[in-house]
Amino acid sequence: MLIAFVAITSILAVVGTIRAMTKSDKNYSGSARKNTKNLSIIYVIVILLSVIALGVYISSSV
Repeated sequence: MLIAFVAITSILAVVGTIRAMTKSDKNYSGSARKNTKNLSIIYVIVILLSVIALGVYISSSV
């Protein structure tokens, strides 16, 4: 149940980031692109660390 919640929350965060990227003003297109890239990198790192932590937790509980 908790894993499903984390997965759904992560997917919603990525979708929200992509939607925010498409709604930028002309003046902010460069900064929005940079911010979206930074957020995407943060999401990738957090997801990877979460998967690693989940693997460690599962392996230690067996």
